[in-house]
Amino acid sequence: MASSKAGVGFAIAGRLIGPDHPPYMIAEMSNNHLCDLDRALALVTAAKNAGADAVKLQTFTGNTMTLDCDKPEFWIEGGLWDGQRLHDLYESVHLPWEWHEAVFARGRELGITIFSSPFDVTAVDLLEELDAPAYKVASFEAVDPDLIKRVAQTGKPVIISTGMADLDEITEAVAAARAAGCEQLALLHCTSGYPTPFEDSNLRTIRDLGERFDVPVGLSDHTHGIAVPIAGVVLGACIVEKHYTLRRADGGPDAAFSLEPEEIAAMIEGCHTAWTALGTASYERKPSEKGSMVFRRSLYVVEDVAKGDAFSEKNVRSIRPGHGLKPKHLPEVLGRRASRDI
Repeated sequence: MASSKAGVGFAIAGRLIGPDHPPYMIAEMSNNHLCDLDRALALVTAAKNAGADAVKLQTFTGNTMTLDCDKPEFWIEGGLWDGQRLHDLYESVHLPWEWHEAVFARGRELGITIFSSPFDVTAVDLLEELDAPAYKVASFEAVDPDLIKRVAQTGKPVIISTGMADLDEITEAVAAARAAGCEQLALLHCTSGYPTPFEDSNLRTIRDLGERFDVPVGLSDHTHGIAVPIAGVVLGACIVEKHYTLRRADGGPDAAFSLEPEEIAAMIEGCHTAWTALGTASYERKPSEKGSMVFRRSLYVVEDVAKGDAFSEKNVRSIRPGHGLKPKHLPEVLGRRASRDI
């Protein structure tokens, strides 16, 4: 397996990831399954049809995320989830652990990779039983070195999202992964606003992260629409993760900032197009340009010239097509005399 240097990358389930490969497109199911197994399976199918490389789940329960507690700090104030108790929210939206096997099986059936964000070590144990090919450490868990070390110890690729993390915290997360033997590591630039205002995206951080940590860098995006992920690819994102749902009108805690199937398909196409368009720094004439050469300007005699007459600005002009001398030679031509009738 290749090391995870920024210019090399690594593979998840055989799909190479890095600057020299098309962006790895992750469809984040999150809680958009709405606690309905049939809907979860339909979401896997939708992601496959949209062209995603992987579907990412979230593996937790109310009890693995928080306490069943009524104290004020366990209630959410403001934002999309205002007025909800943490335990109630997480318990109502988690993907039941007994459903994971069916979702993984649907992925194998369709040929799309399934992996997950575990939120505690017991979730890692479950995902190891299902032979998850990679792990994603969510932004909120990026400050949990024990969880990072546990996923790193699996020997699988690890993707760490950096939402809310300052540079010191990112450095600590990377160090925790490396200390546990992680050789296949990627970072996702992320802003944990739900939704994220465009002006908070700071996409130039993508390149800076890659230079600082020498790993493949991607983007976990929570803005509305598809413009930001496409711009992220232009700025070097090797991985793009975006929440998706069947229909926003169906509701759910994450629906407001999730893409519908047609939109995620357009995002994936746009990201692939952007990556293809990057190409390399080149000043050679491109194959698609060669047919246009004839439409350049060149020097033509535009009036009859008798043998011995001088060429002038009246009888020689720079015009299309481009079969003659280049226009830069006009000063050399003017004042010379014709050797024959033209």
